Amino acid sequence: MTLIKKIKDKKVNFEFNKEYIKVLTDKISNNDALFITNSFKEMHPADGADIIEHLSENDRENLIKLNNFKIDPEFLREGEAIRDFIYPDRVIIGTDSKKANKIMKSLYMPIIKKNSRYFNTSRRGAELIKYASNAFLATKISFINEIANLCEKTGVDIKDISLGMGSDQRIGDRFLRAGPAYGGSCFPKDTRALVDTGKKFKIDLSIVKSVVNSNEKRKFLLTKKILTLLNNNLNNKIITFLGVTFKPNTDDMREASSIPMIKYLSKKKCHIRYFDPTGKKNEFKNLKNVEYCKNISLACYKSDLIVLHTEWNDFKLLNFKKLVKKKNFKIYDMRNIYSPLKMKKSKITYCGVGR
Repeated sequence: MTLIKKIKDKKVNFEFNKEYIKVLTDKISNNDALFITNSFKEMHPADGADIIEHLSENDRENLIKLNNFKIDPEFLREGEAIRDFIYPDRVIIGTDSKKANKIMKSLYMPIIKKNSRYFNTSRRGAELIKYASNAFLATKISFINEIANLCEKTGVDIKDISLGMGSDQRIGDRFLRAGPAYGGSCFPKDTRALVDTGKKFKIDLSIVKSVVNSNEKRKFLLTKKILTLLNNNLNNKIITFLGVTFKPNTDDMREASSIPMIKYLSKKKCHIRYFDPTGKKNEFKNLKNVEYCKNISLACYKSDLIVLHTEWNDFKLLNFKKLVKKKNFKIYDMRNIYSPLKMKKSKITYCGVGR
């Protein structure tokens, strides 16, 4: 259950939902359970662990006496949740209770035996680890996206930069793939929550702030590129989006960069088609000039510009000339799936990211 009210207008609302807290205190009165709290998806990273401050004096004393309140943040990736649970990089438990820690370590023993790290810290520490981890990964994405902007001006291939940087073990190659703005249920929310936490404690988290701003700008920068590729003339043009989810192997549309892109383009005098393996999306159902296609062929037919937005396996071995069946179409590969050299040999006008 959610213990605080939902985020509104991309701003974190830290007001606890007292109705659910009452349910929690009723459970506590049974004196027979260890309460495990998953990472609070919509909660202030420093306040989630201090929910006991919002309980009645009697229930608070009862909870502290039982030592049964702990923070157990999850680090599960969408599309990889089962694997990540069975083979986690680490298990973080936030509790000051030796008894609770012993129980949790015993519970996780079958998993941590597989070379996973078990780490016990404070309740606040556990939540902050979760938020700081996501903010750091978001920083890597925004960093490589900005370097990609520089590569486009200097004639350097961003893939070479990513490979050269990622070969350094201190840096690592994960999350160094240039592309659209990051999205999903975690990175956008957690970075904003971390910035708001800093404000509450009068700490200027300038790096995380710049990441949030850079990511927002990224959405409009790539949209502007679409306009440039079509010579700023969208009249009667057909634009096809292949993939609209924020990443492959999930149907999640939360904070997907395709949403502001398609919403902006739908206001122009062009026709937009899209195909995604996970089906039609409610986010576009009320937009004019936006059409869902049930397969790749229908989406690409006679298109003027094909935008490869999400790197689904379905899109990695396409014969575009056969699909589009017209001359002078263009491809905007936001995921750098295809080789620019091979596209040139095929006489297809191709544009990648950071290339």
